[in-house]
Amino acid sequence: MRFGGHLILDNVSIHLHCGELTALIGPNGAGKTTLIRAILGEVPYTGRIEFRAFGDKSSRPARIGYVPQKLSVDPSSPVTVLDLFASGIQKLPLWLGHSRRLRETAGAALNAVDAPDLLKARLAHLSGGELQRVLLAFALTPMPHILLLDEPAAGLDQAGLSRFYETIGNLRRTYHLSILLVSHDVMAVALVADRVIFLNKRILADGPPSTILADEQVTKLLGSATGRLGLPIQEGQRWHGDNSAAHGTENA
Repeated sequence: MRFGGHLILDNVSIHLHCGELTALIGPNGAGKTTLIRAILGEVPYTGRIEFRAFGDKSSRPARIGYVPQKLSVDPSSPVTVLDLFASGIQKLPLWLGHSRRLRETAGAALNAVDAPDLLKARLAHLSGGELQRVLLAFALTPMPHILLLDEPAAGLDQAGLSRFYETIGNLRRTYHLSILLVSHDVMAVALVADRVIFLNKRILADGPPSTILADEQVTKLLGSATGRLGLPIQEGQRWHGDNSAAHGTENA
């Protein structure tokens, strides 16, 4: 993939498995967000994107949920969380109100991310952590096959960070999601990921966190943060899941 004659991504091939959280790490300018945008179909690319369900030989479109790093909200905007859901799933114009089905769907999604009381809240009044949980709930409507998280916890305090990743772990186990997490937080990656991909325009390393975060080329490019983790990670410190069902493949 090239932009303005510059190579952004070169021969990238990734397999995502159900129930597996894959962390995508790399230095600034490595192409991480560009890869996410390619998967979402927002930028042109060469190669292909496929989804194959276990035991299903037919090709079918994958449902993809996406949580961006942040959402800019006008402080004076009266838009509520329910309005956000209506904009994405309700066919009727907002001025006609909200259907009972919409309220039930939005309420269920918010319950899934432990935010049941935010349905009527204004987006502009939410804290950073609350807004990210709402965006996560929105990304789960309808339930996706693949969940893309592009620096979703950036700017959260430690309590918000822990709560967010705990929610992600619960969702992964409950719904057997394939999750691709872009993050600069090496500590979080070490604790939450089943697998780590180190990207710098091309894939330089791919494997378990204890191996990748101790790799010499990774520590050289990411700095000394990886050396402070006390790797290898002890058994039981991070989430586990069944990785044997469906998979997605992204080439860009």
